Amino acid sequence: MLSTIESVNSAVNNFIWGVPAMICIIGVGLYLSIRTGFLQIRKFPYAMKVTIGRMLRKRDASDGALTPFQAVCTALAATVGTGNIAGVAGAIAIGGPGAVFWMWISALLGMCTKFSEVTLAVHFHETNAEGDRVGGPMYYIKNGLKKHWHWLAYLFAAFGVLTVFGTGNATQVNTITTAIDSALFNYGIIEKDSVGTLNLIIGIVLAIMIGMILLGGIKRIGQVTEKLVPFMAAIYVILAFGVVVLNFQNIPSVLGSIFEGAFSPASVTGGAVGSFFMSMKKGVSRGIFSNEAGLGTGSIAHACADTKKPVKQGFFGIFEVFVDTIVICTLTALVILCSGVPVGYGEAAGAELTILGFTSTYGNWVSIFTAVAMCCFAFSTIIGWGLYGTRCVEFLLGTKANKPFMVLYALVAIVGATMELGLMWNIAETFNGLMAIPNLIAVFLLSGVVVKLVKEYFAGEGKES
Repeated sequence: MLSTIESVNSAVNNFIWGVPAMICIIGVGLYLSIRTGFLQIRKFPYAMKVTIGRMLRKRDASDGALTPFQAVCTALAATVGTGNIAGVAGAIAIGGPGAVFWMWISALLGMCTKFSEVTLAVHFHETNAEGDRVGGPMYYIKNGLKKHWHWLAYLFAAFGVLTVFGTGNATQVNTITTAIDSALFNYGIIEKDSVGTLNLIIGIVLAIMIGMILLGGIKRIGQVTEKLVPFMAAIYVILAFGVVVLNFQNIPSVLGSIFEGAFSPASVTGGAVGSFFMSMKKGVSRGIFSNEAGLGTGSIAHACADTKKPVKQGFFGIFEVFVDTIVICTLTALVILCSGVPVGYGEAAGAELTILGFTSTYGNWVSIFTAVAMCCFAFSTIIGWGLYGTRCVEFLLGTKANKPFMVLYALVAIVGATMELGLMWNIAETFNGLMAIPNLIAVFLLSGVVVKLVKEYFAGEGKES
């Protein structure tokens, strides 16, 4: 049965993340960039000024909504997760150092894609039966496109429900158990034969915590993420930057391997990764898994923001992809490559490779801090994706289905704590690709609306930028 699931998933994954996905993701990102005059580069300083300025401004949101800061923290909570730690490690192991270069390229174009998604989500948002702001790809398809395209909204929501259990929950819980197990092993606190019991207990505790937060509603989700995200990001960035500084002598050769490996992976990996396309595929797919540009999911959180300015909220999309991929994913890659830890190229790898990069530089004591950071990253992702899944279920079945879904979603944490890593990552990657297809079609078709909103914004409020 397991081998059948693996073979079916592998066939679908190879198609989804083959040439069609590369053309769709890179192509739509490039098309949007050209239509907006490469807004993500041209207006990058302005985007940083606007987003950071709004994040520092404290204010309350109306009932059923989030403040712009809570919205970006909820979206970042879902994006800054195991994709940044385990995902980057996996991309380097399977695709070689060159995968990092393709991650950068997908992020550069992804900034404009995510900007467009957020702008559309805020512009086409609705208020549901419970008085909460709702939006995202389902709603900008329904409210922005003609009726014969509405099937795309239902397709996105259906794939979304299937994706959240793997991408948003099971893989994240697996990373939490890996982090805790590694830390406890390093200090000789647990033996190998007690891991199964420990992981089951972790899964049950997480299930209870997830259920309490999600059932508390949109306000509680915002309150948790606005405290957790800045804390976890600061710890991780400081520790990772320290590894790079302490191994600064390796930076030139590492950067050389990234650029050379992007076009000739075999020369860097000793032939273990010989395919240029494999390096590109892993870099782009894990980059998307991390920053979610093209998936449309982050826009679901932004649609909850208490704002009447779609373009201004859209700049948070540029900020998110920059922080998530250009800053945090790059630091993770440099931790692995600069620390000089052995990478088994061509073999699956996860969070343990990143942890090894930290412990080889600082010593075993740092495994406690990396475990805390990784647990925060993964837990915040679970909460963010819990919101996404709820909105997808609500779109398909109405608000009455929200609470049963939240309970089921929380219980999946127990399953995630006791499953194998490899198959979960592959299934999650497949569903990510399936979600991207209806969203990218919609964003492509609605690109004219984005261009119009951008022109109006810079003719008015953003005139002096």
